[in-house]
Amino acid sequence: MRILLASVLAVSALLAGCTTPGDLKSGKATISASSSKAPKQYALCVMPKWQDARSGATMTETASGYRLIVATDSTAEELLEVNRASNGSTVALYQRLSWAPGYGRSAIEKAVRDCL
Repeated sequence: MRILLASVLAVSALLAGCTTPGDLKSGKATISASSSKAPKQYALCVMPKWQDARSGATMTETASGYRLIVATDSTAEELLEVNRASNGSTVALYQRLSWAPGYGRSAIEKAVRDCL
């Protein structure tokens, strides 16, 4: 039983290691939607809400829109990609361990939905 518990703890520790935005994108988006807002307008709606929920939120402009990231130390926790579309924007939220509750996670998801 101790060996099994030690194995589970070791695997958990490995999974909790460094996560990059690219790692988050390799999984399925937690929220995938579209908005009639332009990428900048949508990102500027979400960003202050994310900063209220998690002070580590950052926003950068990309070639096709904006990228918002919440990170702690060297681990990306939340990634929102907002890209230009013909009728506004496409939005994709990626989360590390999306099944696990996290500090500010419900506020992060709510902001993504409320700004659509």
